[in-house]
Amino acid sequence: MYKIAVLPGDGIGVEIVPEAVKVLKSISQKYGHTFEFTEGLIGGAAIDAVGAPLPDDTLQLCHNSEAVLLGAIGGPKWDTLPVHLRPEAGALLPLRKALGLYANLRPVMLYDALLDASTLKKEVIEGTDIMVIRELTGGLYFGEKRREKTPTGQLAVDTLIYSTEEIVRIARLGFEIAMKRKKVLHSIDKANVLESSRLWRETVTGLAKEYPQVELIHMYVDNCAMQLVRWPKQFDVIVTENMFGDILTDQASMLTGSIGMLPSASLGGKVGLYEPSHGSAPDIAGQKKANPLATILSAAMMLRYSFNLNDEAKVIEDAVVKVLDLGYRTPDIMEDGGKPVDTEEMGSRVVEQII
Repeated sequence: MYKIAVLPGDGIGVEIVPEAVKVLKSISQKYGHTFEFTEGLIGGAAIDAVGAPLPDDTLQLCHNSEAVLLGAIGGPKWDTLPVHLRPEAGALLPLRKALGLYANLRPVMLYDALLDASTLKKEVIEGTDIMVIRELTGGLYFGEKRREKTPTGQLAVDTLIYSTEEIVRIARLGFEIAMKRKKVLHSIDKANVLESSRLWRETVTGLAKEYPQVELIHMYVDNCAMQLVRWPKQFDVIVTENMFGDILTDQASMLTGSIGMLPSASLGGKVGLYEPSHGSAPDIAGQKKANPLATILSAAMMLRYSFNLNDEAKVIEDAVVKVLDLGYRTPDIMEDGGKPVDTEEMGSRVVEQII
């Protein structure tokens, strides 16, 4: 029996997470597994219900589970709250820290059926298959933050801190994953400007001596952003710091046609966290327009990385391919000749391909 904490969150989170759960239930029926789902509050929904973005009960639930399936959090409704009470700063970052999740894995794969869904030329993006590894518990997001009054207004300070140990553990994961793929690792930094990036580059270069089979390529983050849309197929595994990874993975999602196709896994501690890379999309919440495939693919990552159920994970991934090949499309990936489906129907179509 596998214990899974289910945190739908806000906005479209409450629409997409049930579809991933539905798919996991179909896997349990097909293979005889038992998944125990326990739902918890997080983000704006938790603020509205109990006054805190990450209630103690939810944190305890996550610690007592073997994996966490998260939807999305946040929205304009809570943007005016004090920073520590906002869903992102008050829930997501502390949850990652509490679970020791220092590595975020975001596969960026372009499905053949979605070649026309991207705004980029086919010949540029065809064959794109990238694994982006983002450091998740350091950098600007976790450094000291403060404001000071000045004679003319205010001064805001965000501190970017990385230690050798933090860089080594995320870079080592990058090298290990590169060893299982094409043995090419791009390390992304801004070493021509930032001292933290200079330490990053020095540390990664030193660690590379332990992985002589891997070709290590250093690249500045601004050049990487350009190269992702110029020639994405040059990349296989990318490793980078927290904020750079946050920005680059959103950009990379457009290679696949929609951020609604991008799953993620946050690893490092005993309990893995799995979530789509997109936000809560309050503009389409409640309209059944959301694409659940990123969440469903995140569930597949859960089976692979937390439960070592590789065959079952591949069944889900293959089912997604079949559904796309059959032409079923949510609005974000719709194209001429596509078969329009809503959130629930897309989930049901994936289930059909499993059973």
